[in-house]
Amino acid sequence: MTEADPASASESPAGPGSASASPPGPASASASPPGPASASASPPGPASASASPPGPASAFAFRGSTLGLRLALAFLSVALAAVALLAGLTAVLAAADVSALTSQQRTDLTSAIAAAAAAAWDRRDSWASADLFPVLDLATRTGEEVQIRDQAGRVVIASSDFAAQAKAPEQSAPVMVSGDRVGQAVVRFTNSGLASADHVLQTDLLHAIFGAAGLAAVLALLTGLAMARRITRPVERVIAVTRAMGRGERTARVGDVSAPGELRELATAFDQMADTRDRQDQLRRDLVADVAHELRTPVAILQAGHEALLDGVTEPTPDQLASLRDEVLRLARMVGDLQTLAAADAAALHLTRRPCDLATLAAAAADSLAGQFEAAGITLERRLTPAGIDADPRWLHQVITNLLTNALKFTAAGGHVTIEAGPSGAHAVLTVTDTGTGIPADELPRVFDRFWRGRQAAQFSGSGIGLAMAAELAHAHDGQITARSEPGQGTEMTLTLPRVIAVRAKG
Repeated sequence: MTEADPASASESPAGPGSASASPPGPASASASPPGPASASASPPGPASASASPPGPASAFAFRGSTLGLRLALAFLSVALAAVALLAGLTAVLAAADVSALTSQQRTDLTSAIAAAAAAAWDRRDSWASADLFPVLDLATRTGEEVQIRDQAGRVVIASSDFAAQAKAPEQSAPVMVSGDRVGQAVVRFTNSGLASADHVLQTDLLHAIFGAAGLAAVLALLTGLAMARRITRPVERVIAVTRAMGRGERTARVGDVSAPGELRELATAFDQMADTRDRQDQLRRDLVADVAHELRTPVAILQAGHEALLDGVTEPTPDQLASLRDEVLRLARMVGDLQTLAAADAAALHLTRRPCDLATLAAAAADSLAGQFEAAGITLERRLTPAGIDADPRWLHQVITNLLTNALKFTAAGGHVTIEAGPSGAHAVLTVTDTGTGIPADELPRVFDRFWRGRQAAQFSGSGIGLAMAAELAHAHDGQITARSEPGQGTEMTLTLPRVIAVRAKG
């Protein structure tokens, strides 16, 4: 059967399980160097080809370090781009501000020299006797060259190097006295004056900007390396654990990692997946043991009965044949359970939904089991209210039947089982409550696991797939089944499905 195949595969060393014992990867290559010894550990064939791929044992560490380096370089590149943009904008804007400040200072100096010349002219009322040496002194102290001209444009006085600085930038301002223009002051700015200060200021500013940019780049590199290591370390841990599990170390886990939230969630999810895988493997091994146990008795009875008939020890009486037939039916039920589980798996992917009424389906399931409840001396009470749903009637009938059968199995004679169905807000809810033995608290979370059977279930025949199949079919219908139980008082199983409003009830 399909569900028995994985279990039997896990028991067979020749199947996939043995292939997983020698997983591919550099680790196996380092553990088994080339030569006859490694050939004996990995027999030729497809499995050995996948178990010993080429590559050094250090390839994983190299790839991990390369990933960290790439991340660090990515962080550095982004940081450098941001720093370069910021430094460039700062340099341009600072240069513009310095140039504007220098231009304003030049204008102010030219105006001051023109004012000093006007004061000298005003004291003598002419350029001929005006004392312009204070004007020249002012220009000398600021490192500039100056020339004073009269109203006709003739040179009145000029600094000694004025003519030599013909290519230097210059500014002029009118010499005004009582509102009248009496001359002109021309100032040429040399490299030893404001121009020199402007150049020094811009140079120092650029040095400071690029020095800060270099420091920011170093800090970005260090931060990038730290962040890259913080990110790659848990990833490397997950990869290492994955390879360990591939080698057959099923207890390998990632554990707690110091990493960003998403990577911690990845590590946690991986460990949960590994735990689920181990639990499923354990369930399959338990299934093999349970099926073997269940098969042992009927097979032994059939073998002994047939041998007795063949040896003439007993006569083929109706009672003898009926006993053998009962054992055959017992085997058929077990095979049927496995077939039903395989069919339910396929049905979960291919449901034929249509509008129907949950109460009608519950009534049909109760009617089909009424005879068994009566024979067992158990009262089956119905409290059914119409509730429209969109479901596959065939498989939902199977879900309800499984819930009722489970209640019937674990309820003693004289007990009471109640099935209720009806709307509850946006959902349609079906509840099966019994007065049976109940489920221990430590077993309650596992009642919907495949092939799992509790301690009390050992007293009853079965494969432990009924509730698991019901839960999977409920999930395929966008619903869920929950269980609530008190040992010694009974169990309550609740099926919750999306409700369809104003739907015509169909059986």
